[in-house]
Amino acid sequence: MTWPMLFGVLSLMSFQLADSIFIGQLGRDPLAALGFTVPMQQLIIGLQVGLGIATTAIISRTLGAEDVTRAERLGGLVVFIGGTLVLALVTLLWFCRGLIMDLLGADDVLLPLISAYWVPWLGAAWLGAMLYFGYSVSRSHGDTKLPGYMMVFTSLLNIALDPLYIFVFGWGLPGAALATVTAFGTGCLVIYPKLIRRGWLRFDLAQLALARAVRQLSGIMGPAMLSQLMPPLAASLATALVAGFGTAAVGAWGLGTRLEFFSIVVVLALTMSMPPMIGRMLGAGDIGRIKALVRIGVRFVVIWQLAIGVIWLALSGFVSELFTSDQAVTDILHSYLVRVPLSYSGLGVCMLMVSVCNALGLSLRALLISILRLFLCFLPFLWLGAQIGGINGLLTGALIGNLCAGLQAYLFYRQGMTKLQQTQSAL
Repeated sequence: MTWPMLFGVLSLMSFQLADSIFIGQLGRDPLAALGFTVPMQQLIIGLQVGLGIATTAIISRTLGAEDVTRAERLGGLVVFIGGTLVLALVTLLWFCRGLIMDLLGADDVLLPLISAYWVPWLGAAWLGAMLYFGYSVSRSHGDTKLPGYMMVFTSLLNIALDPLYIFVFGWGLPGAALATVTAFGTGCLVIYPKLIRRGWLRFDLAQLALARAVRQLSGIMGPAMLSQLMPPLAASLATALVAGFGTAAVGAWGLGTRLEFFSIVVVLALTMSMPPMIGRMLGAGDIGRIKALVRIGVRFVVIWQLAIGVIWLALSGFVSELFTSDQAVTDILHSYLVRVPLSYSGLGVCMLMVSVCNALGLSLRALLISILRLFLCFLPFLWLGAQIGGINGLLTGALIGNLCAGLQAYLFYRQGMTKLQQTQSAL
């Protein structure tokens, strides 16, 4: 179940990178206009991922309890609520765009360019959310191949249309967003008919206990959304700490975090493939199999990420010189690759435990794990390391912080699982 999601996630990363490359050829202003969409994009993604996590957890659990009709109606409810919420959010962002740009400090000269870009971009954001809700319904039924293949298809279509829309048709920056609209729109036209034919979506919602269903969704969605918004906030604070050591440090840190994202892509795929399995087992009341599955997942992540860390350590000298010719940046990046990747096992376990706890319905525990990882482990050790050993101390602090985060996350999961078992025994 993980392999299709792995290729899907990699393809999404590739099309976003390709977008940036094509837009970068238009000049500095279009690239700056693109940059101002990032905080808004994180807000929209936080909403859709929060609802997607709730979808997978609740529908898979309902299927595990063998209530197929209710699971199908829940799928229809998710698509309706998700589409409405994201539409309301993108409409609000459009009408508040001037205020938002003022708060973000955008130059007045960029405002016409941003306004021209935001119409198709907000449309693409809504279609992307609708596509994601379709993926979530599919994953909750145990099918990861359909969303995985569709991610690859829409990403390749987007990359193919980018130069056509941007340069050949002469649409410039809005052309990049229109390419995404076309790709995501095509994806919706493919996936929704498939879901309806399979009987995984039903819209006779009057037959559903709506109040109970909405409470179930919001109980997981709210904490999951907050969990999604924690990393961008922590990343901003970490960058501010690094900035105290100069532009070379910021450049090396930025390169290192990009490499980190590629290094944990298998874990990201696992966080999408394991929750449907856990949800079904929970619905069937099979706690023993859940514990066995999580043990396998944790052992794999620790071994896999340690191997990745050792590879980065072995290639640290070559990679640091490959990415930049600036000697100061090269030195700091080398120091980063020697230290931080060795802690990706802790980071991976933490990410997996957040996903597992959400699948178990322990959404507040998942949120607490996210908060403690960033604000009790990662950022404090970053600051302490910087005070003791400068930039190298900061990087050592990142190593220790990630390892501590993984340990505390696993302990919190174990506590939550014990309480869940006690609750099930009482029933």
